[in-house]
Amino acid sequence: MTQHKKIASDPRGGPVGSVKLKKIGNSTGFLLPKEMMARLNLATGDTFYATLVPGGGIKLTPYDPKFEQAMKVARRGMKIYRNALAELAK
Repeated sequence: MTQHKKIASDPRGGPVGSVKLKKIGNSTGFLLPKEMMARLNLATGDTFYATLVPGGGIKLTPYDPKFEQAMKVARRGMKIYRNALAELAK
């Protein structure tokens, strides 16, 4: 799996590119231009997630929002039980 870094949004707030929907076998998909894949640090076979945003848009990100929420819960638990975890690690 490709290691991903967060990218900065376009400073002007504009779109970073456009894609067209295409028929792929019995499905519909879209092809990302090579330049956009490089900017988003994506490689063929990578998984990314679509999230609906206010205003009817879609946000595509390589970060799983459910995983991020689970990590927040885990970090909170590790902070609360820091002493017990340190003792268990000995």
